[in-house]
Amino acid sequence: MVQHKLYVVRHGQTDWNAAGRFQGQRDIPINDTGRGQARRNGEVLAGLLDDPTAPDYVSSPLARTRETMEIIRRTLGLSARDYEIDGRLKEVSYGAWEGYTTDEIRQLVPDDRRTRRDDKFNYVPPRGESYAMLLDRVKAWLPYLERDTVCVAHGGIIRVLRHHLGGMDPTEAVRLEVPQDQVFVCDGSECRWVS
Repeated sequence: MVQHKLYVVRHGQTDWNAAGRFQGQRDIPINDTGRGQARRNGEVLAGLLDDPTAPDYVSSPLARTRETMEIIRRTLGLSARDYEIDGRLKEVSYGAWEGYTTDEIRQLVPDDRRTRRDDKFNYVPPRGESYAMLLDRVKAWLPYLERDTVCVAHGGIIRVLRHHLGGMDPTEAVRLEVPQDQVFVCDGSECRWVS
């Protein structure tokens, strides 16, 4: 549970998202569709925030999240670059799988792909990390929230927040589709999507 309201936005679409590639911690920029999604999320936040200057703003250090944050802040009439960066908000690392599509992984390492399917929350790709490990990073970050916070992060972050703060079973949470054109709001133990 968090004491403050948390508004979480997934970064805008990238070309790798559109192609179905595992991005993980690769630094892939957003595309024009992603920029439009970021502007729209800024408009949604404008309707949710009584005072856009009141919350803290924090982003994953990856370029796709930073550009999304800067577009959101400009849409809110704020200085684009006045926000914090926190490395604990990076996407889950897919290690050796980064850059490949699901079909390519299925062909290259079918046994690993099946093992992951059977326990996606705890599975660790070669040189990567599991969602359980990602949750440890997120749990280390949450106690530092001092006020309502707007956060731009990744699908994996939202999945583990949905489990940890919203009480969703971890097996279900890691299989969630995470839209890039909606705002995920957590207030206490209630979590919901706002579009």
